[in-house]
Amino acid sequence: MKEKVIIGRAEKVCFPTLGNSTLYARIDTGAKTSSIWATDILETAEGLRVRLASSDHEIYKHEVLFSRYERVGVASSMGQQQVRYKVKLPTIIKGRRILATFTLADRSTQVYPVLVGRSTLKGKFIVDVAKGNPLRTEEDRRSQELRKYRVEEQV
Repeated sequence: MKEKVIIGRAEKVCFPTLGNSTLYARIDTGAKTSSIWATDILETAEGLRVRLASSDHEIYKHEVLFSRYERVGVASSMGQQQVRYKVKLPTIIKGRRILATFTLADRSTQVYPVLVGRSTLKGKFIVDVAKGNPLRTEEDRRSQELRKYRVEEQV
């Protein structure tokens, strides 16, 4: 049995079958499933054609064709139900190569294009929130943006 790898609250994730492209991922032990930002999703006779992330990311150049995929129901942290496609991708996190399962989601409003949840972490990783490679500037910008919409509660 392999030893568990210690990772932080945000890590770079590499996709070897997609030109070794890397994306930043938020590590979320509160989320059951992992998700990756997907665009241009098209179901064809050959399979599911997808571009990952946005044109700002290197990985976007690689159109992916998934011959195996499924549709699953996913509940957000706010309780909203969505039907998403679910796929498997070879993934490297902190030097550990795994076959990870991701749902395809529009993460354009999120800081991190990838979210790694418990199903990917279980038995392989230990999360230390003091470690990792967080995108602090982007996180701060997003927090400032969200504060504009905060409604003060009267106590």
